[in-house]
Amino acid sequence: MKIGVLTSGGDAPGMNAAIRAVVRRSLSLGLEVYGIRRGFDGLLDGDLVPMKVESVGDIIHRGGTTLHTARSARFYHVEGQDLGAARLRGAGIGGLVIIGGDGSFRGMVELCRRGVKAAGVPATIDNDLAYTDYSIGFDTAVNTGVEAVNRLRDTATSHERIFVVETMGRLAGHLALAVGVAGGAESILIPELPVNIEEVCQKLRKGMERGKVHSIIIVAEGAGSGFDVARQIEACLGMELRVTVLGHVQRGGTPTALDRLIASRLGAKAVDLLAQGESNLMVGISGTGVIATPMPQVLATKREIDLELFKLAEDLAR
Repeated sequence: MKIGVLTSGGDAPGMNAAIRAVVRRSLSLGLEVYGIRRGFDGLLDGDLVPMKVESVGDIIHRGGTTLHTARSARFYHVEGQDLGAARLRGAGIGGLVIIGGDGSFRGMVELCRRGVKAAGVPATIDNDLAYTDYSIGFDTAVNTGVEAVNRLRDTATSHERIFVVETMGRLAGHLALAVGVAGGAESILIPELPVNIEEVCQKLRKGMERGKVHSIIIVAEGAGSGFDVARQIEACLGMELRVTVLGHVQRGGTPTALDRLIASRLGAKAVDLLAQGESNLMVGISGTGVIATPMPQVLATKREIDLELFKLAEDLAR
């Protein structure tokens, strides 16, 4: 049996650890394994390379993905999906591991409809997939955001300023919420909940009345531009704010130990499932264990924001 592995969509710290796990677990089971470079685009181009033990040496600690990644406009169309399935059949690949997020997994389902056996490994800093406690890359991105907030708080204190920090999170606020709670932010704005600038201003006023000389406001990009939010608060309070956009800084960097552990466990489990003839599943972390959930069920289920954590953030930011 031949196993293929590709990374697709936005990169996430820990993808390399997952690739390493897929390759080495496959080889330990006596399977051949091929890396597919540049995601679905590379699959359509037939950009497959054989992987050996040494192919994934010295990558567990590296951010990004050594297989590279891309978003493929061609794969959105039926013709591209048919070609992708044909490429895999032509290469004799009997099982495909896809490391990515929601969009990547929708592509996987299309391949499975065409007879391809595949398993998904969740890797997205947004942590917006259901049926897994953590997606690969989330913990690293949170730590990157918290480190930035720690540094900004030093200068905010020195200059007695209010800082607005924009995190990634176009459709989901899980990352912003985690950064805000762990970073001790005074307010957290996320796309899942209504944004009320007047409430933010009231909280800032109360803080200043108590003698508070600095504040941090976390804004997920999907809840509004950090600059727009800052301008609204400036108009409300009559004072100047500073804005920092973290952007793609959150996607890079050395993955944390937690992300490496998650990636290693999920990558190996995906290979085990394919070797057993299973398909169209996503592997995930649940408590201390690894589970597998049918991919259509995963994609049909929205991961809700943790309202208890959001309430806790409001209670602690006083």
